[in-house]
Amino acid sequence: MSVRIDDVDRKILAELQRDASQSLDDIAKAVGSSKTPVWNRIRKLREAGVVGQQTVVLDAEALGFEACFFVLIRTSEHEADWQARFLQALRDRPEVQEAHRLAGDIDYILKVRVKNARAYDAFYQALISEVRVHNVTALLSMEEIKSTTMLPIET
Repeated sequence: MSVRIDDVDRKILAELQRDASQSLDDIAKAVGSSKTPVWNRIRKLREAGVVGQQTVVLDAEALGFEACFFVLIRTSEHEADWQARFLQALRDRPEVQEAHRLAGDIDYILKVRVKNARAYDAFYQALISEVRVHNVTALLSMEEIKSTTMLPIET
């Protein structure tokens, strides 16, 4: 479904990205509209797939997940069966926050959040026991400089 997005829609999207828990009244006030038209626009954006799942952002460190690893994976396996098993293994592991298939020398990059290095090793051992990979490089993030899910919505 294709949807046209105008300036009011962009303002609504910016407000939702900033804080999706705010009231419909607050969003309407921020975008200079009334509640019913804003609700209708949000519903239209949801139906079109522009607005997806609403969730809450948790503080990983406050919950004890102090280690963030970026895992670079090279594989010599490219068969459909291997790929299906690999992708399922990633989906089954809650430690994997992101997984991307790449162009270039590295086949996949994962963002893995765990409590510590020992927990990463357990994750790694479990992964390689399920699927064969050619080469794995784990990079420990020393400091998170920026992390956002917000898109640069021009208003």
